[in-house]
Amino acid sequence: MEAEKWGRRIRAFRKLKGYTQESFAKELGVSVSILGEIERGNRMPAVDFLERAAYMLKITVEDLIPPEENR
Repeated sequence: MEAEKWGRRIRAFRKLKGYTQESFAKELGVSVSILGEIERGNRMPAVDFLERAAYMLKITVEDLIPPEENR
């Protein structure tokens, strides 16, 4: 369940910034399948992934934290 919340946030920010899964995965240096697993909540994102994703999206890692866990 926790991974699903992270995945939804990453997907929402990715779409908001206009990235496709393919283009975002390429920029991050991961495969589309890994990004898809993270976005579907089947895989928990690693800290370095979150840092790279936040940098690419021009947001902070804290912005990616699901609201319930940011308390």
